[in-house]
Amino acid sequence: MSNLGAGRPLAGPNLSDLGAHEGDTVPRLGTSASRTAVLSPAARKAIRQRMLFLRSASLDRVRRLTGVSDAELQRYRRELRDSDLADVLLRRGAGLAFTHELPQGALLYLLVRAAAPDRLVETGVRPGYSTAWILAALAAAGRGSLVSLGPGPTAGRPSAVHDVSVGQFVPPALRGRWTLALGNSEDRLREILSSTSRVDLFLYDNGPEAARGRFELRAAWDALSPRGILLAHRVDAGPAWAEFCERQGVPPQILDPGPPPMGALAIRAGSR
Repeated sequence: MSNLGAGRPLAGPNLSDLGAHEGDTVPRLGTSASRTAVLSPAARKAIRQRMLFLRSASLDRVRRLTGVSDAELQRYRRELRDSDLADVLLRRGAGLAFTHELPQGALLYLLVRAAAPDRLVETGVRPGYSTAWILAALAAAGRGSLVSLGPGPTAGRPSAVHDVSVGQFVPPALRGRWTLALGNSEDRLREILSSTSRVDLFLYDNGPEAARGRFELRAAWDALSPRGILLAHRVDAGPAWAEFCERQGVPPQILDPGPPPMGALAIRAGSR
């Protein structure tokens, strides 16, 4: 994989409307720049190891969801280990708080590589930690684009989340496949889903509010392509995921137990 720290910001108009082009400059919310903590070499190594940690059971779930072979999955793991993504994230301020909040970054990368999606949507984006893993996988594959709806809520999240800019963790080299849509509302999501071709992967990460979760999961499921995969972060924070899975006739489906746990369900009947 190419060095993700390379490149320069891409110029473009304000992304406040969905018509903005992919790769436009990511705007900052607020006026104060975040401060990146100075980490010792030992701390950086520990955080990097945590970023790349993977559970065998979760890898098995990726295989069932995507049909990828074990040899392919191992190749993607080597590709990720050899990349500089974890170091780039650390340099951009993604410290321990974010690996605690989303320990599935590497798993997201592998899932995206294995599924080879063309159209992806995520909600609740803020600093762009999950976004960076997804975009790195798209860059490695040389295909696909991501629309992120944000900014996500900060209530109940680590204080470090309040101190970063929207999209801060996404290096310029990865922004060519990314569109950031501002205005985190149900109407905005309807607009995104109606103006996008069928979605191959959808990540719900928009907080624990049950009504919003129910709406997003139903809307996303209806918008998925025949090979689509629905992901949900922090599925233990409310009843929406368990209720949604029950409506599909399956127990709550867990991709990775976390904490916090992440759920996954595919359209393909054989993967449920």
